Amino acid sequence: MTTAIILLIFAGFSTTLNSDGVATSESFTNPTEVDSVIGQDVLIQHFPAGLGSETIVTAAQDSSDVVLSTIAATPGVADAQPLVDQISGEVRVTDSRVLFRVTLAYPSDSTDAETVIGDLRTQFAEIPQAEALVGGPTAVAFDINEANLRDRNVIIPTVLIVILIILIILLRAFNAPLILIGTVLLSYFATLGACALAFNYLFSFPGADPSFPLFAFVFLVALGVDYNIFLMTRVREETLTLGTRPGILKGLTATGGVITSAGIVLAATFLVLGVLPLVALRQVGFAVALGVLIDAFIVRTTLVPALAYDIGPKIWWPSKLAKENEKEKDKEKSPFKSHRHLIRVILQQRSV
Repeated sequence: MTTAIILLIFAGFSTTLNSDGVATSESFTNPTEVDSVIGQDVLIQHFPAGLGSETIVTAAQDSSDVVLSTIAATPGVADAQPLVDQISGEVRVTDSRVLFRVTLAYPSDSTDAETVIGDLRTQFAEIPQAEALVGGPTAVAFDINEANLRDRNVIIPTVLIVILIILIILLRAFNAPLILIGTVLLSYFATLGACALAFNYLFSFPGADPSFPLFAFVFLVALGVDYNIFLMTRVREETLTLGTRPGILKGLTATGGVITSAGIVLAATFLVLGVLPLVALRQVGFAVALGVLIDAFIVRTTLVPALAYDIGPKIWWPSKLAKENEKEKDKEKSPFKSHRHLIRVILQQRSV
């Protein structure tokens, strides 16, 4: 219970994770040493921040005046001009469409600039006859971030459903897979919460990329479920001969050294990303390393065995193992003595 409460507290901080995106100029760990970032700062001091990476808008010729006035009235737009033919001096029209060059007041790679793109598209939707389209580097970054959000909302539930089906087939039970999925999700959100605290107060990162939660989910859920499968399949094998609670202790003893060693090696491998000069890679490396350690040393060694031990044979419902009668020696043990035995096994595994 204590372990679950601590993880829930950290999971609560996951809501403070800023994953709205990071400007390109802020994606370096030492931006003051990057020439392109220094040049961008000089540009902002003397010219509109979006100059050099203009946003492109194309619209129907008949609605060009309305589109131009809409662009000019949008907050965050510093300048908007139609493309003019250099010889005739007239507005260039191609296939009955006009092209506008829009200079934003914010750096083209900033979240503020992406907000302007969203505002422009919202306003253009109110004048459908203009058939206005917004492009340019800022619009591309905006679309990528929107795609990341859509992927996160689709991929995460899909992966969880597929993993749940696999666990049900593998363990021939329903309760155990639900518990494993729940512990993996708790570990994932606790990791995000710990990362939010570290990014905001320890490393002072400006934020995280919208794809960060999805990448962290793919790595952590895959590894967490892998460790739990390794543990619970061995527990099920031991349950067939020893009973549920003795099987849990035997399975924990048998798999502890392997899982713990694998967690340490994997965490150290991902920590290597911390030496790279890019914020995104450092964040992914830190998150995966921390999540793997939480799975290997807390979830697998404490939370999952304790939950399974407390639930007992019912964890295998609706299989026949759920109706088993524990051996008499297991029944005769007092709850205090049984839990003391479990704690002793857990401490032995952490010292491996």
